[in-house]
Order: sequence, then C-alpha cells, then structure tokens
Amino acid sequence: MTVLQVPGVANVRDVGGIRAGSSRIREGVLLRSGQLAGLTPEGESVLAARVRRVIDLRDDAEVAAEPSAFRAAETVRVPLFLGSVASFFDEDMSLASMYRHLVEDAAPRLVQAVRLIADGEPTLVNCTIGKDRTGVTIALALSAVGADRDEVVDDYALTASLLPERRTRAVVAYLQANHPEARHAVELATASPAPVMRELLHQLDAEHGSVADYLRAQGLTTAELDGLGATLLG
Repeated sequence: MTVLQVPGVANVRDVGGIRAGSSRIREGVLLRSGQLAGLTPEGESVLAARVRRVIDLRDDAEVAAEPSAFRAAETVRVPLFLGSVASFFDEDMSLASMYRHLVEDAAPRLVQAVRLIADGEPTLVNCTIGKDRTGVTIALALSAVGADRDEVVDDYALTASLLPERRTRAVVAYLQANHPEARHAVELATASPAPVMRELLHQLDAEHGSVADYLRAQGLTTAELDGLGATLLG
C-alpha cells in the first residue's frame, strides 16, 4: 500500500500493491482515509486527481459536526453504526466486540459499501479517523478477492502510526478525564492492533468458510463478487 500526503486529511493511503495470489490489488482503485472536513484546496486537488467516489461511513451526527470539504467527487453515505458512536465508550466496548458488532449488526450496510467498491470507480472509503469502520470495510473487500491475509492485517495495523500525535494526545486526555473507569476507551479510539483484525477474519473464515462466503451470506451475489475481483485485481 502507499501512504499519501493529502493536506488537511489524516491516514490516507492507496491499498494497491497488496498481493492476491498471483495478482496484486490494482493501484488507484481503492483508497482509505479519515474524515475530509479539514481538506485544504491543495488537498482537494490531490484527491480530485485520484478519486471519483467517496463512501462515507459516518453517522448523521458525525457528518453534521464535521461535514466533508471534498466537492470534486460523488459522496455516498453508508452509515455503519446505528445509534451514537459515543455509546461504545459509555459501554466500554472492546475493539474486538465492536468489530463483531459491525459484521453481525451492520452486515447489510457493509455489503452496500462493498457493492459500491465493486462498481469500478476509483473510490475512497472513509470514516472519522479511518480506523475501525474503514478498516473493517477495506479488510473485507480485500479478503473477498483473495488478498494476502498478512498484508491485509498489516494495512489495518498501519493506521495507529498515521494518526496525528496531537489528536491522539488530546483524545487520550479527554477519555481519561471523562471515562476514567473505561478499560478499553483509549484502545478503542487510538489503536489498530494486528491480532484484533486477524482474529476477526479468522472467525469469519471459521463460521462461513471464507470472507467471500460471509459476504454471500449477507446478500452479495456471485456476479457482484466477480465484479469486485475485476475492479480490484490486476
């Protein structure tokens, strides 16, 4: 994958180059990032040269608080969480539990996002910081076309090192002040540990046979999976 410098946006990368059997994920077809509210005019030019569609996975409150500044491409909203993101901190949910929540309760919307990726338009998937909702969506799309498991997990794990340090310090201070009893809050907001994603994908393999079969069970057709492969593999 290639980390991209886009002024005003954190955690931007093109996942092209990841191995998938005898092929690789094509460059320029699937990008990921955090929210685009701080995108500068220079940053918009960088993205406009690469992206034709944005899949925004945030909920209504997040979009209202930090509306996207990117106007050069179609944006399709696919909110993955039903309810407030803040509730995960109130419940002291672990990352592993959050990801299970996504694949169990947000499966139709995950499938919708994968369908959009399969359309073939150069696509950017994003959420607030591009870690959890984006991480799961990207990992599922890549895994469904046979991308190398270690490289998929490595891409997910890279996120924590790409988050702005100032933001991370501020988030940690806020959580320690407002959720002092929460054991998982800091990890939930700032971490992308490889074992968590590896275990999620392993569980889907064990329960469904493969990630592709999980997506089929949630309504993605074989023709759509073939389209996903045609889009991503080259």
